[in-house]
Amino acid sequence: MIKFLDIKKITDSYQPDIKKAVERVVSSGWYLLGEETSGFEEEYANYIGTTECIGVGNGLDALRLIFKAYIELGIMEEGDEVIVPANTYIASVLAITDNNLNPVFVDADINSYNLDLSLIEKYISPRTKAILVVHLYGQVCWSEELADLAKKHNLKIVEDNAQAAGAFGRSMDKGLRSLRRSGSLGDAAGHSFYPGKNLGALGDGGAVTTNDIELASVIRALANYGSQKKYVNEYKGLNSRLDEIQAAVLRVKLRGLDEDNQHRREIANYYFEKIKHPDVILPKLSSNVSSLISLDHVWHLFVIRHHDRTKLQGYLMNHDIQTLIHYPIPPNKQGAYNEYNKLNFPITQKMHDEVLSLPISQVMTMEEANVVVDAINKFYVLS
Repeated sequence: MIKFLDIKKITDSYQPDIKKAVERVVSSGWYLLGEETSGFEEEYANYIGTTECIGVGNGLDALRLIFKAYIELGIMEEGDEVIVPANTYIASVLAITDNNLNPVFVDADINSYNLDLSLIEKYISPRTKAILVVHLYGQVCWSEELADLAKKHNLKIVEDNAQAAGAFGRSMDKGLRSLRRSGSLGDAAGHSFYPGKNLGALGDGGAVTTNDIELASVIRALANYGSQKKYVNEYKGLNSRLDEIQAAVLRVKLRGLDEDNQHRREIANYYFEKIKHPDVILPKLSSNVSSLISLDHVWHLFVIRHHDRTKLQGYLMNHDIQTLIHYPIPPNKQGAYNEYNKLNFPITQKMHDEVLSLPISQVMTMEEANVVVDAINKFYVLS
């Protein structure tokens, strides 16, 4: 069986360092807000390229806390609007509505699967205060035009970087075009360290990165019951903290993240070169360069499309190849958001009807990738 993602094998690839890191925490007797967390925050901020990093409980909380902090700072207020891609995981939308802000859905780009940046401006209203860009499947959603648009309308750009740790975007810095990592492109970013992510913990974990010192200070307090000083609560906060064991594990795995991502690119490149099925639509790169050298995609997921996804998925499972669907139902069609069920986004709906995620990871072998390719290419013969 070729697993969709072999998390145990990924963990084993970092042994015995992970075991040593966990034992170090256990023997220290300090399990929250200690040296491991502060060490990871410093190292991850340096890696992403921001001055601030706040470890939190999970990726959803990271986004929730960003919007909550903007409200506390008076930059947003309940009822304000946040532009969000219609094609995303529901967590992106939950972070908005949990703060009594209103999501304004915008359809996706059929090529990148990301937010169609060309559509944004017509959705901006006097109540719009932010654009939430999601670097979906590991591909950066960014452009200089987006940054200019946000500046023109005085909007914050919040990045959902849950799936793209280590990717790069192109931006202008002091008049010069430069490469910067996702998570440092906008005003603030939420990160997820769910075990299945490219940088995954052994449980839930997340972080916020930003260069805004005041915002970071408020987020750090909000994540700790709204307190900057013990038993003194300035805000109505949450309990959302990255624990010491997860921080220690992440410090180990962060050192290998770029190498892991490059292996994912090699698997993706192999799929691009070898999958020849006429009815299988391969993903496209926004950078128009090969997957092997493109830095704006870290291939958290390799997502193909097929007009009869159910049949293809069943066929692959019969050949001992696990696949998943990311995602079968758009957020605005979920029961949780019945007030948006009547909205229609044709590109997003087409994607959700056709997408299928193939196995890809830093521990997948080329031999396994070849089995996947061979099965897909023979699908039309046997179907």
